[in-house]
Amino acid sequence: MSEVMELSPVQLTNFLPVPMRDRLNGMDRRPRKAVEWYGKGEANQHSVAVLIPCYNEEAAIGKVVTDFYAAMPDATVFVYDNNSTDRTMEVARASGAVVRMEPLQGKGHVVRRMFADIDADVYVLVDGDDTYDANVAPRMTQLLVDQQLDMVTVARDSPEPAAYRLGHKLGNAVLTGMVRFVFGNGISDLLSGYRVFSRRFVKSFPALAGGFETETEFTVHALALNMPVAEVRAPYRSRPIGSQSKLNTFRDGLHILREIVTLIEHERPLTFFALAAAFWLSIALGFGLPVIIAFLHTGLVERLPTAVLSASLVLLASFSLGIGLILESVTRGRTEFKRLAYLAIRAP
Repeated sequence: MSEVMELSPVQLTNFLPVPMRDRLNGMDRRPRKAVEWYGKGEANQHSVAVLIPCYNEEAAIGKVVTDFYAAMPDATVFVYDNNSTDRTMEVARASGAVVRMEPLQGKGHVVRRMFADIDADVYVLVDGDDTYDANVAPRMTQLLVDQQLDMVTVARDSPEPAAYRLGHKLGNAVLTGMVRFVFGNGISDLLSGYRVFSRRFVKSFPALAGGFETETEFTVHALALNMPVAEVRAPYRSRPIGSQSKLNTFRDGLHILREIVTLIEHERPLTFFALAAAFWLSIALGFGLPVIIAFLHTGLVERLPTAVLSASLVLLASFSLGIGLILESVTRGRTEFKRLAYLAIRAP
């Protein structure tokens, strides 16, 4: 009887790039980047970075920075200014924040820069408009660490109608429902701007969006890779006097809707193209059934152009389904590779 050779973990990962293979096997040979100071440095304490993207938030940013230092005294607060024309940078710096700039306009660009620049164990991302309660952050951080989660999201609970307008609430509900239908019931507030992330999440997040669509990317990235996530309900209040919202309900809503459709196409291609196939097939049946019924009664094809159109739509539906099956296999391979990249990053 021939002897069966057992492959070692190193042999099993030989197909991966050398840096990723080393990390999976516990040998990280990368030169260590100098990590900025995030706390008192106790051996069992996790470093925490509070990330605040800002654009013209002079009226609110000072209080936001002060509140987060009061709630999390061992954290470091970073404010990334996105081409503000007011005194946002000066006020943030005077309040004790580490202030930096990102010239590419849009929240997604700022998030990409922050995630690339800053090293920490836990990341708190919050808007700079003072609509979220800083006192919730320690509870979210503790939940993330204790339960070894990758993302904790605040589900907004606002008693003030002016703080969370009906149009925004309705749009959020529709968009959240679309994502939950395709990717699963993990999050009930898709567009929340208050989240806590693990290092694994941040350093494996592709950050491709440029604007407010980045919140959608957060949720889809976590759900597509089956990351452990949680949600807490917290108050959402009105902006302070002098602070104005940069969100356009219809324009940004359409951008977010487009982003959701794109993400569904990329992450769930079989679902996307199967729905397209069902659409074309239903139209084909609508045109073709009368022709078929007439043929069964008379033995004649009385409306040849309609019959040709129906047959063409059936072929189109078949092509759509075939494309979906092929892309589903490709996406599965991409997902496996992203999962390996995620696992190669150390957990807190």
